[in-house]
Amino acid sequence: MGSPETTERARAILSGLRRVVLGQDDATRDCVVALLARGHVLLEGVPGTAKTLIVRALAQILSVTNARIQFTPDLMPGDVTGISILTGTHDLRFREGPIFHELVLADEINRAPAKTQAALLEAMQERTVTVDGESHPLPPTFTVFATQNPIEFEGTYPLPEAELDRFMFKVSIAYPAEEVERGILGRYLEGFEADEPATYGLDPVTDAAGLAGLRAEARGLRVEPALLEYITRIVRATREAASLALGASPRAGIALLKASRALALLEGRAFVIPDDIKRLAAPALRHRVTVTPELELEGVSADAALRAILEQVEVPTTT
Repeated sequence: MGSPETTERARAILSGLRRVVLGQDDATRDCVVALLARGHVLLEGVPGTAKTLIVRALAQILSVTNARIQFTPDLMPGDVTGISILTGTHDLRFREGPIFHELVLADEINRAPAKTQAALLEAMQERTVTVDGESHPLPPTFTVFATQNPIEFEGTYPLPEAELDRFMFKVSIAYPAEEVERGILGRYLEGFEADEPATYGLDPVTDAAGLAGLRAEARGLRVEPALLEYITRIVRATREAASLALGASPRAGIALLKASRALALLEGRAFVIPDDIKRLAAPALRHRVTVTPELELEGVSADAALRAILEQVEVPTTT
């Protein structure tokens, strides 16, 4: 059962992030939920919508190490994971790559070819890196935040389904509302600079050990059997829906389960409710399903297809 102190600390992470990233309430909530649920996040939005800022702010709030990897067509797997180098004594010594940090921003991940993208697969799933047959563990709090631009296709490589499935959430970041955008300009008048974390005005809320404790609390929250059935029916419905050419994998249900417990912790509850699952269905599933080509031509999005599925799946009553 989550304690009031635990909930307060989780909420402090979210409120700190929202002090820096204005007008993105759903996106910031989803990022913190995924972080508490030990999941990786794919951030999708046009340039200039605070995707990098989210990671920089979280690194300050959590007092953890962070690294930014700019994905480009000529980026090699070793540039991400690290390489073995020959020492003066003719021994091989492993030199860690930038992935050996607690928060890793994989910027414009779809600009790198599949071979380099695949370098993240083992790291994201196993939290280890294997080079020359030797495994190297990543930090316990290792989390990937990857970004991609939804409207730019030239010079990009679509992420394969196997890699998309490793992301707990795909978080969509839209343009801010007009009043929020004015507020952003006002902050810059006051001295804020996105590339200078010292101007964020943030104090650390916790550290890597504290984040591990929050994750452990979230894993202990109660989930009724009826809600496990509800998650299962939602995921299986995506495979049977006429609107979808590809449904969600079993890993989607696991992601939805873990995330719903993290959201319950953030909400100050010791148990999950159906609304937790409904609120997180879109970020947990939108990147794991594919709309049929005919409906896609008509402008039907994955989110719209998922909303229709949620309306059809009976919501359980819990005690």
